[in-house]
Amino acid sequence: MKKNLLAALAITAWLASGPTFAAAQGSASEAKSMLQKAVAAIKADKAKALNQISLGENGFRDRDLYPFCGGPDGNFSAHPRMTGKSMKTLKAQDGEALGMRLYDSAKEGEINEIEYQWPKPGAKEPVTKVSYVTKVGDQVCAVGYYK
Repeated sequence: MKKNLLAALAITAWLASGPTFAAAQGSASEAKSMLQKAVAAIKADKAKALNQISLGENGFRDRDLYPFCGGPDGNFSAHPRMTGKSMKTLKAQDGEALGMRLYDSAKEGEINEIEYQWPKPGAKEPVTKVSYVTKVGDQVCAVGYYK
């Protein structure tokens, strides 16, 4: 009995002082911070930043968070899987013109947010997602998180 109590106390102490486990998905503040980092990187060296964003390098990929950008031609200029494809014609599963909403919401020097339905990675059913969106130079950039 005494051994079990000591073991339970040891496990409780270890859990209390041990490493904390990261959340399975990114938060709103983490998404906004990543977008601000992407903006700074694009201002410093646009070509390098867009390449790093596409590759998920330099902190531009964290769990389900990643930036994506569209250029003046309406195509993704940086995205982990869709670079070169049309961002402007992107539609949510319910048919909503998501790409146009992103472009219309993007304003230089402002971070705006749009809410829409999008499936989580590996899932088919859409859930509520919010993307922070801004414009930096000729780029429309965003980072989304799931509610």
